[in-house]
Amino acid sequence: MFLQAKKVLLAFCVSSTVLPFPVADACSRAVYFGKQGQTVTGRTMDWKEDMHTDLWIMPRGMKQDGGMGEKGFQWTSKYGSVIASVYEAGTSDGMNEKGLVANLLFLVESEYPKPEGDTRPLMSIAAWTQYVLDNFATVEEAVTELRKERFRPVSVVAPNGVEGKIHLSISDPSGDSAIFEYVQGKLVIHHGKQYQVMTNSPIYDQQIALNEYWKQIGGTVMLPGTNRAADRFARASFYINAAEQSADPKTAVAAVFSVMRNVSVPRGISTPNEPNISTTIWRTVSDQKNLVYYFEDTASPSVVWVDLKKIDFSSSKGIRKLDLHGNKMLGGDQTDGFQPAKPFVFLAPK
Repeated sequence: MFLQAKKVLLAFCVSSTVLPFPVADACSRAVYFGKQGQTVTGRTMDWKEDMHTDLWIMPRGMKQDGGMGEKGFQWTSKYGSVIASVYEAGTSDGMNEKGLVANLLFLVESEYPKPEGDTRPLMSIAAWTQYVLDNFATVEEAVTELRKERFRPVSVVAPNGVEGKIHLSISDPSGDSAIFEYVQGKLVIHHGKQYQVMTNSPIYDQQIALNEYWKQIGGTVMLPGTNRAADRFARASFYINAAEQSADPKTAVAAVFSVMRNVSVPRGISTPNEPNISTTIWRTVSDQKNLVYYFEDTASPSVVWVDLKKIDFSSSKGIRKLDLHGNKMLGGDQTDGFQPAKPFVFLAPK
């Protein structure tokens, strides 16, 4: 394994010097296993511009079509959730009332199934996260259903012209995790508690091999320090387990925030010839035992949080929105700050 990891590392470094990278995000995600079931998932969102992110309360009983109209995959939400939108056109992150967390990250190697001869209903990748949060209470449930591949995912282009190529991570209060990627048109699933960390390129099999190399060295001896996805993966993998493992939710949440800040990209930082490495514009931390969702805009001096236990997710309450894009100074508990809103429309191919 050590020799294999060295070969993968060398190949990745060589390819990184000769292959062009698209303008994209470079997010990171990690799951923390505290004591007494204190599970917490953190992620960063790295992007070259403001994504007009707001928080939304999505109720039970909401009918969806995967953003694709009559040809779309249809469902009605079983569970309510609190989610972070991007461009008011997609769900990029969130936690549902059962403590299931879903995080959408960029993966340039993503290749989705070809449309030729495929008669399955469609789903915009901008709706993928919402579908999972709407329908599943556990990772096991989600993996079982998604393996059936009952819809065809459709890539979209973001408002800034970047083609959406993503992979999805999910976790639940038990600490179970799964990573979903489309590689050469095929769905690849990594399922198990050991899949704590996800960043971006290369594909997950290769990320695991790269991380084995750094595990052999040991995080207290040396860790890679650049903003590259493979380096962030190694740092997050070490620090999420080296941090204080606590049953206290405040300590656990603080530990996860500290890890996610360690793998963040400072504001205004960019890497020559690698525009995919961009500023961290926000971070989220989900306390899955106590059902509290934290959001930190890196342009804001304060953290916002939402207590899902205090939310009525019944369909009669409808969709509600917390305007963050126009209120950078917002901070503290904003559970009661959501206002009734019209649903956003999932981004779809033109």
